[in-house]
Amino acid sequence: MFVIDENDRYGRFRLISWWRQERLLSAKVLVVGAGALGNEVLKNLALLGVGHVFVVDYDTIESTNLTRSVLYRAGDEGRPKALRAAAAVKQINPDVKVRALNGNVITDVGLGVYGEMDVVIGCLDNRESRLWINRQCWKANKPWVDGAIQEISGVTKVFVPPAGACYECGMTEADYRLMNLKYSCPLLKREDIAEGKVPTAPTISSIVAGLQTQEALKLLHGLPVKAGAAMVFSGEANNFYITSYQRKEDCLSHETYPPAEDAPLSVASAAEDAIRFAGATTLQLDRDLLLDLACPRCGVRRPMMKPLALSHYKEGLCEKCGGVMLTNIVHRVEAGSATAKRTLRELGVAPYDVVRVQSGRDTRFLRLCEDRDRTMNWE
Repeated sequence: MFVIDENDRYGRFRLISWWRQERLLSAKVLVVGAGALGNEVLKNLALLGVGHVFVVDYDTIESTNLTRSVLYRAGDEGRPKALRAAAAVKQINPDVKVRALNGNVITDVGLGVYGEMDVVIGCLDNRESRLWINRQCWKANKPWVDGAIQEISGVTKVFVPPAGACYECGMTEADYRLMNLKYSCPLLKREDIAEGKVPTAPTISSIVAGLQTQEALKLLHGLPVKAGAAMVFSGEANNFYITSYQRKEDCLSHETYPPAEDAPLSVASAAEDAIRFAGATTLQLDRDLLLDLACPRCGVRRPMMKPLALSHYKEGLCEKCGGVMLTNIVHRVEAGSATAKRTLRELGVAPYDVVRVQSGRDTRFLRLCEDRDRTMNWE
């Protein structure tokens, strides 16, 4: 006979035969994006009692968000989405510990964060960030659930490394072309290419976010999922179908890192400290680093020293002649170089990241453990 404890917040959940509330309470889920989809996913995770939720978003709340985002109120306009969403999650369920990061998932979230997660849920509106999350999840060997919506239709995709197809396996030439439209010839982002504001209704946000959360719930319980596939829903016709992606053996995303070594380093450490710690000669960078810009006409050189992802086209125009300057992009730092004296953060490394150092054919992976307490600060 089933007995329902009315004093148990999760009592009805426990009546499900395979349900393990204790597993959910110990789980860690990274949610990237706190817009319409992210709001619904975060609300669902709070109701389910998922114990640790790490939410990332770099945007602020606008009036147009209020018609599609269940966690925001009129007085929240102008405030960071991640912080307001985290506060709302705590109000829904005080059992949930939340970490909010007002930042860019490409430049501000280290691989160490992915390594501590059980599931990653993407609630994004651009291919570039999805591709980055896909590659990070493959490196850390962590499953992730992607969601996308437009008008009253949407799609949910599940990816489980290291086997099976990944997000990049399903990308077409058109996807790459659309992603590259934002970049100029010297690879700087163009400000005049406006980000697409995709029209959506709150109904489709609920549907797709519900599927995303449910797939994450199955992953957390060890239930089977259809990995490397997309669940597509057409709201106009009420059609629902599943399509599977074919794994591309030469896909650039299929790199899985071995377990990283804990190193007494942080992003405040110099690159040469990491190189010296490992007895190596080279530090490999996972993010393109823009060292400087040079004008071939005037000979003007402008130091930049920041990730290419944060550099813009207007910065690449020469102040003398107005011409487009050439980019000096690097992916490695040699021991003894001037660049090696820079901090890892200056070189585009994220807090609590994993860095690669090499000496000949020997490669070591170092986790920046001195960043952990500050980065994984659950509230």
